[in-house]
Amino acid sequence: MSDYASDTLNDLTPEPTGARRVVVLISGNGSNLQALIDEQTHDRLGGEIVAVISNVADAYGLQRARDAGIDAVVLPHGEYDSREAYDGALIKVIERHEPDLVVLAGFMRILSSRFVQRFHGRMLNIHPSLLPAYRGLNTHAKALADGVAEHGCSVHFVTEELDGGPVAIQAVVNVSGDETETSLKEKVHTREHLIYPIAVKWFLEGRLRLVGETAVLDGTPLPPHGLRLSHADAAEELDEDHDDA
Repeated sequence: MSDYASDTLNDLTPEPTGARRVVVLISGNGSNLQALIDEQTHDRLGGEIVAVISNVADAYGLQRARDAGIDAVVLPHGEYDSREAYDGALIKVIERHEPDLVVLAGFMRILSSRFVQRFHGRMLNIHPSLLPAYRGLNTHAKALADGVAEHGCSVHFVTEELDGGPVAIQAVVNVSGDETETSLKEKVHTREHLIYPIAVKWFLEGRLRLVGETAVLDGTPLPPHGLRLSHADAAEELDEDHDDA
């Protein structure tokens, strides 16, 4: 990994800021939400998760929020006649919490243009592939079908192009010869839990911004794949066996 990347992971002292507010949108288990909550619990997130909103009433992530003392809100999409109507209601609920950042953590909804434009430049998503490869669903199965040697995950700004917004950070996993979809998913999940809190903290500290169509970190435009952690880099951060795959 480059010196720049190493310094970044070692948390260069940022400019002091006031408490920043985060709203997280989920639809299911909320494992990435939990990774963010864990960082917040140890005062390492750079801000505060003030609400978790789910379009699914029994999403386990809502319980994670309640256990952490975070406002848990259910807004079922089935109660609205159209995507636009639901997104309009969701905008109102989000804005009630006055967030600096909206985080999508397994929110299984295609967002309307109105919604994306409302939070342009302050909404992040995590996707289980090394974008621009394998946008959309079933990324692990597609990667295995193609016989790729490397797979991974990406944190990106949300734009109107599905999984097409500028990437802030990626983490690579090596794909072994006997890899299964389940084992690959588990590997990628560990890296999601590593890099999503990093990207959120960068944003909340004012280090990560969207400028035009480019993700910018500490005033430096990032390449199209963002800051990329190799398999070995990520394994070191996670205390994994570096020789895996």
